[in-house]
Amino acid sequence: MDLAYIPSPSTGVIELGPIPLRGYAFSILIGVFAAVWIGGRRWVARGGLPGTVADIAVWAVPFGLVGGRLYHIFTTYEPYFGENGNWVDAFKIWEGGLGIWGAIALGAVGAWIGARRRGVPLPAYADAVAPGIAVAQAIGRWGNWFNQELYGRATDVPWALKIDKGPEPGLYHPTFLYESLWCVGVALLVIWADRRFKLGHGRAFALYVAAYTVGRGWIEYLRIDEANHVLGLRLNVWTSMIVFLGAVTYMIVSSRLRPGRETVVEPAAEEARAAEAADAGRDGEQDSEKDGGPGKDSGAAGATGDAASGDVPTGSGEPAVSGGGTAAADGPADGDGTADSGAGTTKKL
Repeated sequence: MDLAYIPSPSTGVIELGPIPLRGYAFSILIGVFAAVWIGGRRWVARGGLPGTVADIAVWAVPFGLVGGRLYHIFTTYEPYFGENGNWVDAFKIWEGGLGIWGAIALGAVGAWIGARRRGVPLPAYADAVAPGIAVAQAIGRWGNWFNQELYGRATDVPWALKIDKGPEPGLYHPTFLYESLWCVGVALLVIWADRRFKLGHGRAFALYVAAYTVGRGWIEYLRIDEANHVLGLRLNVWTSMIVFLGAVTYMIVSSRLRPGRETVVEPAAEEARAAEAADAGRDGEQDSEKDGGPGKDSGAAGATGDAASGDVPTGSGEPAVSGGGTAAADGPADGDGTADSGAGTTKKL
């Protein structure tokens, strides 16, 4: 009797009335939203404008989905174009089958188009979204769990995955979980290295690629699903090794040719900040002028207040007569021309 294992869902589809919610598609969508959110925050922290990552993702995501599906079909064509294959199934993306290499390659083309439209350098954009892509992969891998696919060899470890569909139900290595956890670690590694070494010009993205391929290599080795082999190794293992070498080479060459990090990642953001600073300067000048205005008129205001209170010149060169606000003459002043001040009333002595 098996004491511990990871159960598989009884179905990969949840019926919401007439709308089927497929676990695989839901995992992909949640991953995309997470990648855009993380990438957007990193882009703004680098000096870019809010919304730029999402705008470019509108181009990158569809291209990436198409690229991922094409890679899967080209490298595993038998179920679609082989003997007893059905080419219509090639369009059933919700049943699984997205190759990360094709998704990254064609997704980069879409990102390049979007970046050119926004006027931003693609390497800087790639650095910003790299950890988010790793998180998206970590979430997306749970779609394989919903579909009970791409598991590893049979095992009796406590975290074994129970498969109850397919030709051989049993307990297998949960390679989807291994890769999900590995991708989370890759995201954290890229974030740490980017803060520590100020990676720029695409090197944070290259680090993500290199780190991911290391994990993908040994995880791919555990998988038992059908795949094409070259010289005894699965095709994806060879792809991982080649991509790893390319990523490491890029990091070395790029660090020598273009050390440091980009100071400006989005010219439009710099222009917007300059415009805001200019507007703030003009507002400050206007506030200063407004603050100086009352001072200029303070003398007139003081004279008006004195007149209202009765502290006004007598007109004969004599001292001013101060009253309580209203003065009433009971009679003419005496001969010395002075008047005694009372509580608001002038008296004749």
